[in-house]
Parts: sequence; C-alpha cells; structure tokens
Amino acid sequence: MARIGVLSISDGRDFVHRQTEEFIADAECRLVEALRGAGHEVLTAPSAITSNREAVRHGRELADAHPDLTVLHYAVWAFPQFTMMTAEAIGGPMLLFGSIDPVQPGMVGMLAAGGALDQIGRRHWRAWGAVDDELVATIGRYATAARTVGSLRGQTFGRIGGRPMGMNTTVANTDQWQRRFGIDVEEIDQWELVLCSERVPGAQARAGREWFERLAAGVHYDGCALTPDLLERQIRSYVAMRELITERGLDFCGIKGQPELTDNFATMDVTEALLNDPYDFEGPKAPVVCATEADMDGALTMQILQSVGGGVPALFADVRHFHADRGIWDLCNSGQHATWFAARSDDPAENLRLVHLHPEVFFFPAGGASIQHFAAPGEMTFARLTRLSGTYRLQLTRGDFERYDDETNAELARQSTPEWPHAFARWDAPADRFLARFGANHVHAVPGDRRATLRAAAELLDIEVEDLGEPPSPGAGR
Repeated sequence: MARIGVLSISDGRDFVHRQTEEFIADAECRLVEALRGAGHEVLTAPSAITSNREAVRHGRELADAHPDLTVLHYAVWAFPQFTMMTAEAIGGPMLLFGSIDPVQPGMVGMLAAGGALDQIGRRHWRAWGAVDDELVATIGRYATAARTVGSLRGQTFGRIGGRPMGMNTTVANTDQWQRRFGIDVEEIDQWELVLCSERVPGAQARAGREWFERLAAGVHYDGCALTPDLLERQIRSYVAMRELITERGLDFCGIKGQPELTDNFATMDVTEALLNDPYDFEGPKAPVVCATEADMDGALTMQILQSVGGGVPALFADVRHFHADRGIWDLCNSGQHATWFAARSDDPAENLRLVHLHPEVFFFPAGGASIQHFAAPGEMTFARLTRLSGTYRLQLTRGDFERYDDETNAELARQSTPEWPHAFARWDAPADRFLARFGANHVHAVPGDRRATLRAAAELLDIEVEDLGEPPSPGAGR
C-alpha cells in the first residue's frame, strides 16, 4: 500500500471559512478514514489551508514526510492560488479531489485550481464524486503508480555480463536510464558469479538440491546433462547471486548466461527462477527481479510490474509460438519462469508439486536443470518497455493465462520445447497487430488488469502507452 498525503483547501475569507470549517473537516475525515480502511498510510495537516503562508508551510511539512501521492481536497470553493502555492511546496505527484455536494461548490474549487495548474503545465490527476470504494480504488491506483515511479529513482541494476547473442533489444543506454528513471547500472563480469559460487558451502548446495528432490514433481537426472553435482552447481550460482546482490547493493539484475556460462559452466535457469520467487530452500525471501539474457528493458519492465502488482513475481518469457487454431500464444523461455507461476501460491510446496526439473536441451552444452511447469490460469496484464527511434514507449495488452488437461498441455508443449516452462496466453491484442508492432521478442506479465496503474506510471515518466488490444489512432506511426 501507499503513503498518501491529504490537504484540504479552503476559502481565503475568514468569515466564510468560519462557516465551512466543520463541513470541510467532516468531509476530509470521511476521505481519510476510507483510505486508511483500504490499507494506505495517510498523512494530514492540522487544519485546512486558508492563506498562502499556510499553503507553503503545510505543503513543505507534508513534503518532508515523502508521501507517494498528495491529494488536494476541495469540499468547498477554494482560492486557486492556495493550490498553486501548495503545489510548488509539494513538488511531487498530486491529485485533486472535488467533493460532489450541492450544498458547497467543491467541484468548482477543483476545476478552478486544476485550470490554474494546467496554465503553468503542472501535471496532476483529478477525481470527483462520493467517497466510496470506486474513489478509493482510483486514488489507490494513482498512488501505486506514483510510488512505483518514485521508487525507481536511486535504484541500482546489476548487469552480469554484456549483450547476449547480438540482441540489441536487451541493451539500454545507461545515460538515458539515469536521466529518465534515476537508475544506475553496475557492470559485473560473469566470472564474478563463477568465483563466488565456488565459495558457497557444500552443505548449502546440498540442502537446495534435496529441497527440489523432496518437493518437485520430478528431478529427472540423466547422468549427463543433469546430475546431482550440476544441480548443486546451479544452487551455488543462486546463492552466489544473492550474495552479489547484497554486497553490491543491487535492486534488480540480469544475467547474460549465453553463451559463456551455458557453454562452459551451467545454465542459469535455477538461479533466475529462484531469484524471482518469493521463497527458496531456506524459507520466504523477497523476490529480486532477475532477467535472463541480461535484458535491461525486460528487467525494468518486470521491476515496474512487480511494484504495481503488489510485490508478486513478474513473468519473463519469449513470445515463442502462436497457435492460430486455438488463438493462444505459447510464452516459453528456458527456465526463466518463476516456480511461483505454477500455482501462484506463496507456499513453495504448492508450486513445486507442479514443477519438473529436466536435463537442459542442446542449446546449453554445459548442462544443468531447466525448470518446467505450466502457468496457472487467470487474468494477466502483459507489457514491455520498448524503444522506437530511441524513445521509450510502454506496449501492453490485457489477457488471460489458460491451462488445459495434462494431455493437451503436453501436446502443445511438444510443439516447441517440452523441457521448458510454458504459459499459454490469450490476449486482447490481435495476432497481426501484435506481430506487426511489438518491439521485442521478450514479453512480461503480472496477475490482474493493471493497465490503468501502468498508464499513470507512464504518464509520470513521460512515456507513451500503446495498448495493443485497442485499435491504433489514425495516423499513428510505427
């Protein structure tokens, strides 16, 4: 949940404010209690704003508490300059809420204030109406978007290795990231991962292997591409990445993997899946976004999706195949899918009973286990930050994951790579439009319809949103 500031704006005439003070306080109380009831932390001022000095003082005091979003509340007619002074003092994301009540012209106060802000180009959102569940949800979405964007600034992305297999879409401009998102990029050689993994205690690696053997639907050793020693090497790599994340202060990361590690060390499937999971063999853990192929824009998209999704794991997948006869997409990419997606449970036993560890396929001669399962059904938002002529855009669509009977799942998986995880997706975007316009081979997803929150976040970032499930506007470019 978010931290929300609430400031009520009033009339600047003393004799008017004396008559409306109680009305304003009662209306503010209803708003504050509703937001707190939804789980948000709410900060307020000691009184409504009735002068420029109060606007600056209350605004600065609230700004010092670093709210994700500040709601300026209009229950009555309010002098617009108070809003202008408050906005200057606040500085951060702001929403104007106008109470709809025929007794007092709160809506008029909101419109006058909003128009004044428009004249100077001060971005803000607006909401109006009764204090009900719909209003609280609307404010919550904007607050979540503001929290998401604000949290990016000051984060560090750890890129383990460089560009994989000539994939330009996985490499972003670090200057552009610093300027637009406030994110630093820490470059780390893959050799660090190998060296750190050698220092992981044998007992810890063994515990991870036995955890999979005990809880997974199957660990299919073949004595060559997958052995107990290779699985323990993958566990060591995971533990080593956790240590690197702590030592280097990384907030999210990506591992190149191909071809150096996958040719000579081990595939990173287990490492990447466990980092994105909310648990491991030692207990609950906060998931850390880790993108395969060191995909920077993919990792950033996942970081945003994880935030708007309330902390649940975000999916990373290739757009592998379109089954035209069924109208579904097979989203499949090595072992990158977090095991959480198998049952969408915080209990690893619930997920792992649906997960198989298979010997890795010929693409990865160093061997190791691939994480295989079929994603649980449910509504999803699919999205990715892509770049058109160097400018970021957020491409998205709403859809659903589908899962079928065992025979159908297996038959569909055999048409691509059965050893890898699969998410069968049906989304709003028509196949022709998606294939003609989508700017990458990787796509990401989070449960629920999060499009409204993502649009608000993109607005704060000055990024265009392209909903591929909606027809493009006339004259829209590529």
